[in-house]
Amino acid sequence: MNILITGGCGFLGARLARTLLAQDTLALCGAPAQPVARITLADRVPPPDDLAADPRIAFVEGDLNALIGSGQLPAAGTALVFHLAAAVSGECEADFDLGLRSNFDATRALLQACRALGTRPAFVFSSSVAVFGDSPEQPLPPVIDDRTLPTPQNSYGIQKFIGEQLVADFTRKGFVQGRNVRLMTVSVRPGRPNGAASSFLSGMLREPLAGVRATVPVPPETAVALSSPANTVRGLLRAAEAGDAEWGARTAVNLPALSTTVREMAAALERVAGPAATALLDWQPDPAVAKIVTSWPSRVETARAQALGLRADSGFEAVLRDYVRENPGAVKLEVR
Repeated sequence: MNILITGGCGFLGARLARTLLAQDTLALCGAPAQPVARITLADRVPPPDDLAADPRIAFVEGDLNALIGSGQLPAAGTALVFHLAAAVSGECEADFDLGLRSNFDATRALLQACRALGTRPAFVFSSSVAVFGDSPEQPLPPVIDDRTLPTPQNSYGIQKFIGEQLVADFTRKGFVQGRNVRLMTVSVRPGRPNGAASSFLSGMLREPLAGVRATVPVPPETAVALSSPANTVRGLLRAAEAGDAEWGARTAVNLPALSTTVREMAAALERVAGPAATALLDWQPDPAVAKIVTSWPSRVETARAQALGLRADSGFEAVLRDYVRENPGAVKLEVR
C-alpha cells in the first residue's frame, strides 16, 4: 500500500508515519490488511533522521500547491492520503491570503488530483474543533456533538469547514473515500512553538519542563478540549480503517476530547515537576488569543467516535507524564 501524508515531516505527521511503519500493515476502509510498502512525506522541511533512514519512506520537498500543480503529488498508485498540511489559526488571522492558499486552495487541488487518479483513494482530512465557535448571535450549546451546526468564528475554522464540505462532495460523487476528522487541540506537542492561537496549551508545559519561562495568555479558568498526540494519531488511523458502513455519514466525526481547564493543566504540571515548574509561568492576558481560544467548545460528545472504539484520554496528568517519558532530552527539571 502506498500512502501520502501532507505535512508529513511535522510533529503529528512524523508520529503518524512512525506508527504506520511500526504496525507494518493497514486494513484500509474495511478491506483486508495490506503491507505498508511506501509512505511519501510531503513538506517544506526534511523528515527526522529515523524516518529518512527507513527505505519505505519517500520525501517530497516544497510548497504543496506547487507540488500538486506540477503533478508530483499524489503519485500514481496512492491508495491513502492523510491531509494534515495547513496554516494554523493565528497565522490565518494574521495573513488571510496565506490561509486561503494553504487551507482552501491546497485542499481543493489535492482532491482534484486524487480524482484524476481514477482509483477512488481514501482521503483522511484533518479538520478541527475550530469549526465550532461561540458568538452572541449564535451561542454554542454547553455540549457539542456530531450533529451540532458548525459556526466558525475565525478564518482557520471557516477554511477547515470548507475543506470538510469539499471532501464530503468529492466522496458523494465517488471520486474519493473521504473521512473528515475533527481534531481537538493536541497537547503536549514537543518541539518549538507554532503560530496557532492554541500553541500555549503545549508551551505552558513544555517550556517550564525545559527550565524556560512560558506565557499563559488566557485566564486560569479557561476551559479547553484536548487530545494527546497518541490519541490523535489513533483517531486518524481508525478513520482510515473504517469501512463505509461503519463510518456512516459523510459529515465529520468529532474525535474524543479531554475536557479540562488551564488551571488544572498548571496544577498537573506542579504535581509532575513541582513549584519550580509553575514558577516559570507568566500569566499575561492576550485579548486576541483569548478571543479565539474561548470561542471554541470545551465539552464535546463523541458518540460516532466512541462507536468506532475511540475514547478520550483519562486525565491530563497522565498525558503530561507520557510527554516526559517520550521526550527525556527535553526535560531539565526534576520530575516527581
